[in-house]
Amino acid sequence: MYPALRRADEQEYEPIRKRNNNDMKDFKNKVVVVTGASSGIGEALAREFAAQGARVVLGARSVQKLQLIAGDIRSKGGQAAYCAVDVTRPEECRELIATAVREFGGVDVLLCNAGISMRALFDDVDLEVLHRLMDVNFWGTVYCCKYALPYLQASHGSIVGVSSVAGLHGLPGRTGYSASKYAMTGFLETLRIENLKKGLHVMIACPGFTASNVRFSALTADGSQQGETPRDESKMMTAEQVARIIARGVRRRKRLCLMEAEGRATHLVKKFAPAFLDRMFYMVMAREPDSPLK
Repeated sequence: MYPALRRADEQEYEPIRKRNNNDMKDFKNKVVVVTGASSGIGEALAREFAAQGARVVLGARSVQKLQLIAGDIRSKGGQAAYCAVDVTRPEECRELIATAVREFGGVDVLLCNAGISMRALFDDVDLEVLHRLMDVNFWGTVYCCKYALPYLQASHGSIVGVSSVAGLHGLPGRTGYSASKYAMTGFLETLRIENLKKGLHVMIACPGFTASNVRFSALTADGSQQGETPRDESKMMTAEQVARIIARGVRRRKRLCLMEAEGRATHLVKKFAPAFLDRMFYMVMAREPDSPLK
């Protein structure tokens, strides 16, 4: 019984698998949409894909920053368009995708990168902070996927959710952040299953701590930005390194893209010793300067 089912399954999905591999040998003239593209990982992703020949569409709230980045990409021979977008607003997400279709004719890769973080214990945090994180990190992904999906199905393209180690295991002091990344992962994994026969590739990318502005703008218990990072940014992965790894993962059509030893270790240890991992995460986060766990 089981061998027969396995052969039938292989025969059914083999044409899709071959087509997917052929479709993403490289990114030349592929249309790549990036949210949160005005700084950090998002900017690095836009520059990396453009350098590999993609036509990139940048989305973020700051039009001035997008203009500068898009202009720099064009000055180096790349193709770039941009659209001001607040991903918490579905109509603006719709316009971002419409910009890609209008300028370049479709969408081949959607990089859902826009996100914010937080740093406060759940005991102390204003619930509006958690709502804000879910609106940006989760609903922003949902809105962009909703409007891009028909084009991605037509191109047998890729959706990438830029998650975090906090999306693999709960991160103390970041309840809303972990919750939003878990929600995004659950949504994208389900979307992958729904589209098994449509050639859609979905990848969850989980960078470790990355040198970017996300910790400077992280929300505190009352919703204000903390304004400084509690960690040594010089010892972290750069946004450019993360972008190169994500691009390679899209090209290989990976399901899960883990980076650095901490991400791979978290994924492995969670399977066999989750209680030990709880203690390790608590200990590491408690050592941060001014940690709310102290």
